[in-house]
Amino acid sequence: MPLPQEKHYTYADYLTWDEREHVELIEGAPVMMSPPSRAHQEISGELFRQIANYLEGKKCRVYAAPFAVRLFEKPGDAASSVDTVVEPDISVVCDRDKLDDKGCRGAPDLVIEILSPSSIRNDRLTKFNLYQRAGVREYWIVNPAEKSIQVFVLEGGHYAAAALGSGTDVLKVNVLDGCYIDLGRVFEE
Repeated sequence: MPLPQEKHYTYADYLTWDEREHVELIEGAPVMMSPPSRAHQEISGELFRQIANYLEGKKCRVYAAPFAVRLFEKPGDAASSVDTVVEPDISVVCDRDKLDDKGCRGAPDLVIEILSPSSIRNDRLTKFNLYQRAGVREYWIVNPAEKSIQVFVLEGGHYAAAALGSGTDVLKVNVLDGCYIDLGRVFEE
């Protein structure tokens, strides 16, 4: 939920906030994030494990939240000019020049968001549009309640539905050649 906004906040403000608070900054508006549920953590952990195992010895890197992604920041931008910082549940970054000590500057190659009751609108609408506009090449929306994953791939500047997986399906990670995710393990009881 958005916090009361007295001004247009920037990444410079974000850097002064308590690290223990999970807050994203969406176009200058701070948005508080609820602590994840146990199911959310288990799903995130398994997705991270499968992707990390695949990436061992490869150039791309995978990061789990909290990991700050400054979607629209360009090299040389001042922190006071950046007004969007998100913390995707999982980010895969293949261009190491985008990485710094604070997180990622620019669009990751893959972003995975795991829905929670308080984040559905934000993940399906706000972040969907932000990730599309920023050029995130692949976006996964995980629905723990339905035990399903929607996969979107950026084509011509817009997301196209690429797959819908559930149950014991195996989903292809389109931006990582040869990487497949076993949903039977992701949604294990």
